[in-house]
Amino acid sequence: MTEKTVYELIGGETGVRDLVDRFYDYMDSDAEVAEIRQMHAKSLRGSREKLFLFLSGWFGGPDLYVQKYGHPRLRQRHLPFAIASKERDQWMRCMRKALADMPLTDDMRQKLEQAFMNTADHMRNQPEHSGDPRLQVFPGR
Repeated sequence: MTEKTVYELIGGETGVRDLVDRFYDYMDSDAEVAEIRQMHAKSLRGSREKLFLFLSGWFGGPDLYVQKYGHPRLRQRHLPFAIASKERDQWMRCMRKALADMPLTDDMRQKLEQAFMNTADHMRNQPEHSGDPRLQVFPGR
């Protein structure tokens, strides 16, 4: 018996679209994520579509993002945006709320939250304080 992919477990195309729509609906309506919302275009239509395409492949379904845009290069694509822990946490707030709305097992939800957190944390490109050596361009200078 073949193990199901996250794509299948979340409900395929419909489930991925539902997660993405819930995520961006929260981003658009939650005043506590204003900074991360301002990093996006006025219309979230393009962001919704790109996240849907990306998550389809990331979840083990059709690799739609790669087919349309090539390798995601997530960190590189996010470098124009100042992302520190505050922005990461706002993004995760929306994703946690969206995941909570999905018909997932607690184990699956926890695994997805951890995977999203690992990725969101990797997008950080701003030091948390002036002495943060992890994000210095010229360490030791």
